Amino acid sequence: MAARQGKTVEKTAAPYDTGTKTIHIFVALCDNKYQGIVPVPAGIGNGQDPNNNLYWGCGYGIRTYFKKSKDWKFLKSTKPGGHILERLVFKHATKPNQYLVADAYDGQFIKECITDFLNSSAGNRNETLDINGTVIGIGGNAQLLSYIGHDGLMDFELDDTFKNTDGKKRDVIILACFSKSYFGPHLEEANVNPVVWSSHLMAPEAYIVHDAITGYLEGETNEQVRTRAAKAYNKYQKCGEKAARKLLITGW
Repeated sequence: MAARQGKTVEKTAAPYDTGTKTIHIFVALCDNKYQGIVPVPAGIGNGQDPNNNLYWGCGYGIRTYFKKSKDWKFLKSTKPGGHILERLVFKHATKPNQYLVADAYDGQFIKECITDFLNSSAGNRNETLDINGTVIGIGGNAQLLSYIGHDGLMDFELDDTFKNTDGKKRDVIILACFSKSYFGPHLEEANVNPVVWSSHLMAPEAYIVHDAITGYLEGETNEQVRTRAAKAYNKYQKCGEKAARKLLITGW
């Protein structure tokens, strides 16, 4: 791996309302054509079609699942352009000033999605978003960052390194196959707290991160949050809670 730092979007944290907190989810849309995955049915494996995509518009996709959640109030959908096909903004139903932003990246650009997530996790990509006059922090300005999708690091290498420079420890949830093994080396100097990631093959569906976030916002420990994630995985995958706990792990 080349010894150079990832591209920095902003060297200092952009000004935003520090009374707000944000969770930022990066989703690489499932893509049969451009990702090294076992092909899924064509209708849900088109990485340029968020509406029907396995990880976004399908029943257990981020957009559909969170829109149906009683915990979150949907605020708006935008099309930021570039590699991001759709951005969703939610506000928590009961916790004041708690926001959730989810970005759907064109599946062809999974490398860019992962790089943006890693840079944000290290605090080297700090951004803001105006929500009806309230400026919230996203990217490295978020409190919790999550990557959802195929583990593209199994298919390609990254030349960048992701070293933390601001001293802030950020929480991360990474739902992708073997995410600890593949993302771990890139995050060694990023100063992150891995709340939940995986040890083996998995289905990175929305109910996992949804239930993990519920515990996270209640101030639960990593182990308690991990337990919520494992229970959600077992509920839908019917794999047994013991197996789910071996799959969804926490910490280094």
